[in-house]
Amino acid sequence: MLLKPLRVAAAAAVVGLSLLTPQAQAADTKSVKITAIVEHPALDAVRKGVIEELAAQGFKEGENLEVEFQSAQGDVGIAGQIAKKFVGDSPDAIVAIATPSAQAAVAAARGRIPVVFSAVTDPVGAKLIQEEGKSTATVTGVSDLTPVAKHLALVQEIVPGAKTIGIVHNPGEANAVVLVDLAKKAAPDLGLEVIVASAPTSGDVLQATRSLVGKADAVYIPTDNTVISALEAVLKVGEEAKLPVFAGDTDSVNRGAAAAAGFDYYDVGRQTGAQVAKILQGTKPADIPVEGVETMKLAVNPAAAARMGVTLPQPLVDRAETVVK
Repeated sequence: MLLKPLRVAAAAAVVGLSLLTPQAQAADTKSVKITAIVEHPALDAVRKGVIEELAAQGFKEGENLEVEFQSAQGDVGIAGQIAKKFVGDSPDAIVAIATPSAQAAVAAARGRIPVVFSAVTDPVGAKLIQEEGKSTATVTGVSDLTPVAKHLALVQEIVPGAKTIGIVHNPGEANAVVLVDLAKKAAPDLGLEVIVASAPTSGDVLQATRSLVGKADAVYIPTDNTVISALEAVLKVGEEAKLPVFAGDTDSVNRGAAAAAGFDYYDVGRQTGAQVAKILQGTKPADIPVEGVETMKLAVNPAAAARMGVTLPQPLVDRAETVVK
């Protein structure tokens, strides 16, 4: 007669376990919010790299990881709104891609939520951290400070007669200002002069590039998110005016720039994702040093270069990791 109550009790225990299991799973699910100042191939590659690195380390979207992404569409005000919304959601970490979004996220978080920045040129100058290479209690990330002097030397290798380099940039984007300053410092040692054309919005990029025609021997586009989001406008002018366009990121070569000795931003994303995984595993951001990008690759686009009036040297093409057909 005691068997029946025991069976009932056992059944109740099984039901109880089945009810608790989803709750236990929910408790183990991590939440990561990702924001970017704008969507373009390089920043999209960062986001993809972050998510795929997290999956490789056991944090899989739809299983034990919730991911939300929002783009500010190039608007700093919207970046601030997104950051405040994300902080209010109390995720395990916020990933902020590019300088304006990182600044907004750090300002909104106020030390309450871990923030991992990515594709930020000068995190000290952007006031994300206080000292190069050193994280804060809640902020770490990956800086993509590009070797601008090497980029200008590449332009010179391809266009030996170049004396003047035109740069289109958004003067309101802190990372772009840093890169233009680096170019101005590096240019004299290479016998070059830099001419700057300002494009405060993506809609200004076409006219800014046209202003360089007849003044510049080549155009260099640094990792300026405003300009890269409207890169096709730069390339249009380059092809029409036979003015070769070079870039600071390899994704722009796929879109039609002549060449770039830069970072693969998917790799930047994987590197960033490894930092995020450490935080999800319990490591404090303060114990995760701010890193520079570990790898640099050469990408060339011979057909695009030809449309802009230049022929890429064969030795250069031979040593490139990526040759766009």
